[in-house]
Amino acid sequence: MGQAHPLNIATIPASCPFLDTVVQNWLERVGVEAGPDGRSGGDNGTILVPGRRVARALMEAFLRVLDGRPALLPAIVALGDVEQQSLFPMTVDETVPPSVGPVFRLAILARLILAAPFFTTVSGRDGGTIDRVWPLAQALAELMDDAERNGVDLYEALPKAVADDFAGHWQKTLEFLRIVTEAWPAILREEERSNIMARQVALIEAQARLWADMPPDYPLWAVGFVDGSAGVATALEAVAALPRGMVVFQGLDCGMEDEWWNQLPPTHPQALFREFLSRAGINRADIAIWGYPLRPERENLFQHVMLPEAGIACWGQPVGDVRPSGISLLPAADSQQEAQAIALILRDVASQPGRSGALVTPDRGLADRVRAELLRFGIHADDSAGEPLVRTPAAVFLRLIAQAVTARFSPVALLSVLKHPLAALGGSPGRARASARLLERRLLRGPAPQPGLDGLRHALEALQEAQQTDNGYQADAPDSPERLAIFLDRMEEAFRPLLGLESTARVPELLAALLETAEQLAAVEGEGYGADQPRPGSRLWLGEDGGALSRHFVELMSHTGDLPPQPLRALEGFLTASMAGKTLTGLRGYQGGVELAHPRISIYGVLEARLLAFDTVILGGLNEGSWPPAAESGPWMSRPMRQRVGLPSPERRIGAQAHDFVSAALSSEQVILSNAQRREGSPAVPARWLMRLSAFLEGRQITLPVHPALAWQTMLDMPAGEAKPVAPPKPRPPLSLRPRRLSITQLDTLKLDPYTIYARHVLGLKVLAPLEEGAEHADYGKIVHTALERMIREHPGTWPAHAAQILHRHFDDALDEALVNPALASWWRPRLHRIADWVLAQEEWRRVGRLNCTSHTEVSLAYTLRGLPGGDFHITGRADRIDLWNTPGQEDTTGRILDYKTGTPPESNEVIAGWSSQLVLEAAFLKEGAFEGLPAVETDALAYWKLSGGEEPGKEVVIPSVRAEVTLGDLVGPALEQLRTLLTDYDDPSRPYRSQPWAGKEHRYSDYTQLARVAEWRLAGDD
Repeated sequence: MGQAHPLNIATIPASCPFLDTVVQNWLERVGVEAGPDGRSGGDNGTILVPGRRVARALMEAFLRVLDGRPALLPAIVALGDVEQQSLFPMTVDETVPPSVGPVFRLAILARLILAAPFFTTVSGRDGGTIDRVWPLAQALAELMDDAERNGVDLYEALPKAVADDFAGHWQKTLEFLRIVTEAWPAILREEERSNIMARQVALIEAQARLWADMPPDYPLWAVGFVDGSAGVATALEAVAALPRGMVVFQGLDCGMEDEWWNQLPPTHPQALFREFLSRAGINRADIAIWGYPLRPERENLFQHVMLPEAGIACWGQPVGDVRPSGISLLPAADSQQEAQAIALILRDVASQPGRSGALVTPDRGLADRVRAELLRFGIHADDSAGEPLVRTPAAVFLRLIAQAVTARFSPVALLSVLKHPLAALGGSPGRARASARLLERRLLRGPAPQPGLDGLRHALEALQEAQQTDNGYQADAPDSPERLAIFLDRMEEAFRPLLGLESTARVPELLAALLETAEQLAAVEGEGYGADQPRPGSRLWLGEDGGALSRHFVELMSHTGDLPPQPLRALEGFLTASMAGKTLTGLRGYQGGVELAHPRISIYGVLEARLLAFDTVILGGLNEGSWPPAAESGPWMSRPMRQRVGLPSPERRIGAQAHDFVSAALSSEQVILSNAQRREGSPAVPARWLMRLSAFLEGRQITLPVHPALAWQTMLDMPAGEAKPVAPPKPRPPLSLRPRRLSITQLDTLKLDPYTIYARHVLGLKVLAPLEEGAEHADYGKIVHTALERMIREHPGTWPAHAAQILHRHFDDALDEALVNPALASWWRPRLHRIADWVLAQEEWRRVGRLNCTSHTEVSLAYTLRGLPGGDFHITGRADRIDLWNTPGQEDTTGRILDYKTGTPPESNEVIAGWSSQLVLEAAFLKEGAFEGLPAVETDALAYWKLSGGEEPGKEVVIPSVRAEVTLGDLVGPALEQLRTLLTDYDDPSRPYRSQPWAGKEHRYSDYTQLARVAEWRLAGDD
């Protein structure tokens, strides 16, 4: 191959518009203007570029520079698309077989990994599933591509990768990597195929040899290349050696001191240029420079900021003009503020006619946030990365179906499928969502049904039995269980293909069953399998996203047949892993129909933005680990291993991104350097380039300005004028709507949080139970109450000698009937038995017969207060336990009232102050004879039993405590009159039902705090 000629290599200053300068030089040196007869004024020629986006941008640059003049443009070819380009018709050598498909390669590698003895040993029983193996296959494929891109023969190099002093696990890893050195090459030979990257490099190198042997008689330029890997470097050398060839770089530094140039670390922006020039044997002094810097002071600034460590000493010396004009900072507090501020900058650019703006960032999370924030202003940004296939609606629908079946139709997983826009179940999507909401309200709220569709059936049968006892039950009502039964039938029919699979199945069978289920779920009315009917669920495959998903499934089902059978639980993870890296570009129909991307606002990744220039550019996500990326050696090799086999260091990638950073910072008029102080809730470190820039400028007492977008962001959601928090609600319903019946427990609620009474009894609002409601403290309390109630009902007086066995059995039965999670039941059972032992100790007097006592449990209360302004008021309730006994030597019966608490009982001073009046009122009502079946008696004891089952299983809290300055009579005597005063107060129509009116006396549990907007008005400090 010929020697590269230095006169055939040029560089354009980074602050010049690169593509426009290339076009101007092409027109001057080659010429493409058409003559009067329509023929071209010169040879068309060919220009090689790194990628398709650059090719499109170069074509636009030609149109821009020609400004409407007719011309025959040169062929613009993306070097990376050798298989699709007509540039290489003569290079397809029979010794370079066609390449394998990506999915075929991953499927074969996954099969080899599953069969590898080393992997079988370390993966364990659950590790060898396709969802875990597929990412490992992708990592192996990337290792092979990396080696072939850099001209490394793994078969020869890998055996030398592990030195004697390396850790033992690296030797085991080397044994595992025999997949790529022995097993996979054997399969390629058998299939008469080659690796994807190997074929691409072979085609490029073959074309380079052809150019060397038969130089083309037309101009051939290569422009904008930075990464000179094996095949690309060979092609660039061949182009530079051609008589009419030309290689054009962007921003190659020809003025750096040779001492520093020779010591460039791999992380330096010029490191890749140095690598190529050293390989080609070219001196920088012989390279032509096209054009003059548009921003020489900024170029001078970054040349000094990015000096290697050996040159940092010159920072203290005079360095000329280094004014950072046009550069500003955007130090956001977090990623969300960063995204909002960037969106505001781009919106400002869009409002200026003719100006262009772009966000350049490798952080896809930041890019997605900015795109969403721009939609707030009606701006659809052109995102070069597109949208991941895995996040398109049809792909999400398929993944949700797999999750629902794996989770055995748990409420959340099932509703995620049924409420998806694609779900229709043979009707319309709206009708399916209405049925899903009905299913949610009637069966899925509260404790979850038993797993599977059978659990839903049993829950529906229980609902039907309960409703058949209701006089208002109508079998044909829109929300009747019969309608739910029809909906469940459709669900069961749709999910039958997946439910009919064995415990394990071949991957194509899993995928076919998933697609059949998805099509049945997505089928709309009028679809079927008849000759004149569309296929059910055909809307899954509409549009660009549907077509891409269809092709992906065809490839998966075609190439995964040889994999061992897989469990259904691996399906969702396999779908996600198999779609990794697949994206769709442009705005698809489901995203808003006819909306078009803004012509002057764009979002680019670092590679896509290379060589492009804008009026305003935001370099976003400038944090260590994001931009620049973390220097990771990969899962298969350590740094020393990569060095021993000849692979480039991980820092080489940082050098490429450093060049992109500097080029973007120099090529645009206005540059905003953006970073977040916190990312994903954790502190973030600014990019090393930002730190260098700040340190260099601080030494010259120069401070970069902060962009005003941060101030804009703080005002974004501020209301016009003075902001006034909402006032606490003060509803005053008419007397006719105010409740005339409350339970005894709600009387304390009326004191502490009247708004709860208003919302529940006037508005009729009742909180929905959560989905998959867990067994909480209330369930634990119910078990305790049930067991003690059964014991007291069986033995209201003296307890038998075997009372311990009876009480423990009641606690076990109540726990079993609660149907709580087995793990939770195992946790609760010993606690319940400790409660039983404590109760037995407290009730020892029952077995020795020292008192003549009869206990009553769950006693109903009914009492009416008459003579109130609004009419009679009815009090209802139920007492946990009332003991009636006759003290020896006395004829009068007295009572004791007990209340069971599995949580924290009220303090004695709270009862005395009237904030917790339930037991005191029960004593007053007992004196009035208001409890069903009990005589009117005086109460001489009130007590709470705190039954936790913990280290202290139980505790008796007597009301009032012995240290109180009041007696029980002092509390019970005025209780009814105080209650009358309270109810009379709320019979006044002007009295509002306020929310938590007493500071520091909030109600312990409230379902209406959000409705009352408590958090909002409390911020105003209104007590």
